[in-house]
Amino acid sequence: MKVIEHINNTKSPKFSYELLPPQRGSGIDKVFNIVEKLKAFNPAWINVTSHASSLIYQEDVCGQITKHVRKKRPGTISVCGVIQNKFGIDAVTHMLCQGFSREETENALIELSYLGIENVLALRGDNLNYDKELGKDKKINGYANELVTQISQVNKGQFLDGTEYFPLNFCVGVAGYPEKHVLSIDIVADINYLKAKVAAGAEYIVTQMFFDNNKYFDFVTKCRASGIIVPIIPGLKLIKNVTQLEALPRIFNVNLPDELASEICQSPEHAATIGKKWAERQIHDLLSKGVNNIHFFLMNDVDNVLDIIKKI
Repeated sequence: MKVIEHINNTKSPKFSYELLPPQRGSGIDKVFNIVEKLKAFNPAWINVTSHASSLIYQEDVCGQITKHVRKKRPGTISVCGVIQNKFGIDAVTHMLCQGFSREETENALIELSYLGIENVLALRGDNLNYDKELGKDKKINGYANELVTQISQVNKGQFLDGTEYFPLNFCVGVAGYPEKHVLSIDIVADINYLKAKVAAGAEYIVTQMFFDNNKYFDFVTKCRASGIIVPIIPGLKLIKNVTQLEALPRIFNVNLPDELASEICQSPEHAATIGKKWAERQIHDLLSKGVNNIHFFLMNDVDNVLDIIKKI
């Protein structure tokens, strides 16, 4: 089932989750264990993140610095294939602009189609730490709206270089930023970029994590005023330790309420419990105000989230 169908058919609250594929050289058993736990609570769908390659510097036995490109977390497509075909849970593959040519994107979409996966989340992705060499006449999608456009084209059977293939059938989601994307000038410009992604064919939006529900509701109001009418799913993250007080704002450009940060700083040994209670209040507030779909950024930390889902 497509994500938009899950959303439109929701009669009671539904929860979705986001996983990281295993690190390079690791097995998939940890992912299997997480999905087994989630399956017991009937997840609406599971996202699997994608990670572009990065340049790694190493020193050889002679003390010379060598460098090579390595993908830190390979296997996004294969993990999605297992989740959907082994566990019977709809999988959403993250597709990135950064680090992938349009040809590689097209090939990935065809592969996903073979696996029966029909949901993707289109993202620009983080900037690369190296210049990727592309073959002659090869191009990349510079921004997420261009990636959405390419996916919309293959849905119509329009492939690169006249490739002959039947039309694909993807539901496309995109990201929204209640506290604006770090590269945007202001929230107005950011919503205009989001509007371009929707115009290109995006059917729903998943927000970046936030810890103040007012940020989400204000964002939805601004989107609706701009003419964006597609569903906007709130994304939540549970704080687990005190180091995240610095890491989350720095990495994801989000603000933590003073009340939450102060409580954790006063009792850092209880950070996970405090973070869980805070998220639980967020969830109940969202549900009480008519939000029926909530997305959790697990980062492969599933137990605390499921403790809350059990109560709900």
